Amino acid sequence: MLLKNVTYLDENFKLATTKYLRIEDGRFVEFTDDLTGSKDNLSGLMGNPVNYQRAPQRQAAKSRSDKEQIDCTDLLIMPGFYNSHAHSPMSLMRGYGENMSLNAWLSDKIWPFEAHLNSDSIYWGTMLSMAESIRNGIVSSTDMYYFTSDMVRAYVDAGVKGNISRALVNFDGTYYTEMESFKEMETAYKDFNGYRDGRIIIEASIHGEYTSDEQTVRGIAEYAGAHGMRMHIHLSETREEHENCVLKRKMTPCEYFAECGLLDVPTTAAHCVWVTDSDIDILREKKATVSHNPQSNLKLASGIAPVYKIMNKGVRVAIGTDSVASNNSLNFFEAMKLTGLIAKISTMDPRVLSPEDILTSATRNGALAQGREDCGAIKEGFRADFIAVNLKDSCMNPIHEITNNLVYSGDPSIIKMTVCDGELLYKDGEFTKFDIDEVIANANRETERILQLV
Repeated sequence: MLLKNVTYLDENFKLATTKYLRIEDGRFVEFTDDLTGSKDNLSGLMGNPVNYQRAPQRQAAKSRSDKEQIDCTDLLIMPGFYNSHAHSPMSLMRGYGENMSLNAWLSDKIWPFEAHLNSDSIYWGTMLSMAESIRNGIVSSTDMYYFTSDMVRAYVDAGVKGNISRALVNFDGTYYTEMESFKEMETAYKDFNGYRDGRIIIEASIHGEYTSDEQTVRGIAEYAGAHGMRMHIHLSETREEHENCVLKRKMTPCEYFAECGLLDVPTTAAHCVWVTDSDIDILREKKATVSHNPQSNLKLASGIAPVYKIMNKGVRVAIGTDSVASNNSLNFFEAMKLTGLIAKISTMDPRVLSPEDILTSATRNGALAQGREDCGAIKEGFRADFIAVNLKDSCMNPIHEITNNLVYSGDPSIIKMTVCDGELLYKDGEFTKFDIDEVIANANRETERILQLV
């Protein structure tokens, strides 16, 4: 792929220009104003990309994307978004169960609906989320659910990247190796970790402190450590969850997970609304990533995460959407804006969190949380994950400082193009990998089937 007349955000989120930006084998190869004598390969450019397990070799033949030429006049090339917390199949439950507390929402609406999910509903629900993600500029998601193989199939068909985990829940004390959910996670790891040249990474997952027992937590922590797996958890999402754990265990959920060894592997901890100062110190010490989910936390009245304090203490913060069932959309521009606004109002200080801080959380930090060291920046040798936004849109003008406009004025309508690993997935309202009408029709069919059963 050759991009011409390029304005882009460099790795420090400063505007830069180049006449040509060349992409080969899914990576940014060269930024140049003169193609004469251009580099012919990636030798010496790749640095130390992440060493994915089981990553098959790319085909020798160049893809169609490698041969495309795109004029980027009036566009801004910037990193794609990395969604650090999602439950993609739950797009089937968009708007289903409104104005309810979290516990009532789960027990009265979500869990009864989920009891009737099957392979088809998981696939089409995930495909619907992937379509919305691509249109919203999301190139990779950290996803937690079940029917893992069907989720992987949807991710591959959509052309995006994902860190996918089978969330483990244990209410009856079954030994963890005997649980069907553990066997599903184990099989998914063996079959799919590193699949599609590292686009798919399989993670371990404990759903939460309040949905599992100690032997399961310790067992999964040990298994993840032995196999080099990353971890995805919910942590202190609600006051009730946090305080009940303190009453039950004389420890916060963070202290409990740390004591069980769960945080000894690279961990993405979603929400962290009620974490204490000592919890934040633990997260920093363990090098965990906090996934901040502002829309879901506000809509479910879970609270406001102390994201500025967490970030200021040296903990990596990424941004997540949570599910469409508790957010209603995968609008990452909205997530960035809310991240900035609630940090300011919760500290009563309009100076906290710069637009660059927020963009870092939405892009590079999300990539690092997924273990994708060579992703999340427009940089030579990095994987070519990017979006192109329309600089001529009314909401983007005038431009006093481009990062201010992106965080506080942007919306998904300005996205003209989404590219993942150098593959064009979306351009000018059209998806390149699938029929969006077919996706919507099948997702609606599955929803109607389940609604007749609940």
